[in-house]
Amino acid sequence: MDNGVQRQYAANSICFGCGPANEHGLQINSYRTDKGLEMRFTPSEEHQAFPGMVNGGIIGTLMDCHGNWAAAIALMDDQNLEEPPCTVTASYSISLRRPTPMDTELVITAFAEEINEDRVNIRMELKAGEKICATGKGLFVAVKEGHPAYHRWN
Repeated sequence: MDNGVQRQYAANSICFGCGPANEHGLQINSYRTDKGLEMRFTPSEEHQAFPGMVNGGIIGTLMDCHGNWAAAIALMDDQNLEEPPCTVTASYSISLRRPTPMDTELVITAFAEEINEDRVNIRMELKAGEKICATGKGLFVAVKEGHPAYHRWN
């Protein structure tokens, strides 16, 4: 696989959604764009909710992890850091606008709407082909030493 931000900055992460080291996880791969991050994901049969359609929990995981990385990269760029700070999800919501088909590559975009000192509001969108299947927003926060997730990307 090519080196998206997860492989570049967190090769040992075991996160189910975005951890390159979790062989049973989704192993998303997010790349920089002019506005934020973009990822592509091709669902497998085990990701179905009902025949031919992607499970909403899988969609939520994809958007949560991708949004979290968009926040980490936004904070890194905003603060001129060499590496992204470790961020966690404070809250997120998604709207499932239509069933998401299994038989196509999904494209998820995420960008920062507002950046504060240690937190970022992110907007997300999932498309299958040209159709928007889900939209979302989230608040992601950089954690400090002592938080259980602080060293999770190392």
